[in-house]
Amino acid sequence: MPGLLGRPRNLAQALVDDFSRRIGEGALKPGDKLPSEVELMEAGGVSRSVVREALSRLQVAGLVETRRGIGTFVLNALGSATPRLDPSTVVTLQDVTAILDVRMSFEVEAAGLAALRRTEVQLADMARALERFERASDTGSSLVSDFQFHLQIANATNNRYFVEIVTHFGTSMFPRARLNTVTIARLDRQQAHSRLVGEHEHIYNAIARQDFEASRAAMRVHLANSRARVIKSY
Repeated sequence: MPGLLGRPRNLAQALVDDFSRRIGEGALKPGDKLPSEVELMEAGGVSRSVVREALSRLQVAGLVETRRGIGTFVLNALGSATPRLDPSTVVTLQDVTAILDVRMSFEVEAAGLAALRRTEVQLADMARALERFERASDTGSSLVSDFQFHLQIANATNNRYFVEIVTHFGTSMFPRARLNTVTIARLDRQQAHSRLVGEHEHIYNAIARQDFEASRAAMRVHLANSRARVIKSY
């Protein structure tokens, strides 16, 4: 991974870019096993948290799959995956709030449709994603589990286009993915996480009750609060 340390803007994204390129070029094929976390740390001269964040982003992008106790494997060729937003291009307050505007336009409706159309199996999947988000202990796992919760809502609409839109955004849809480390250090992370969990629970409970309007309202409040939080943090 030559030149990795020459890209201080985002070491995790540098790893993502490197593996995405190698998968796209065919140097890594579906089924190939990636190096271990320790090997990636030594090769790139980066910390474990950087490696784990990069693997989380690759997993959300649908390029790799981590099997507990076994390792991480290439899942798809890059060309077969849905195109993603490049996280490195989402850097300004205007960029982040623009994404929230787009999310408001489709996720509010997705929540309402999920309330009307969800199955018990889909509701259970949503509950598991919410539980994983509640237990998330670091930024990387929090982003992935947050994404999974929103993806399960899209899935419960039983409309594949909602799923494709959410998948296209990936973890770039979440404002805190772009907060700088100085800002994050000033935040009470546990308190902020608890607020997010509470907002997600309101959305889940409304969908569980099959309440169309309450589901839409809960999602709208969540996204409006996200906008307020990111404006305050920048």
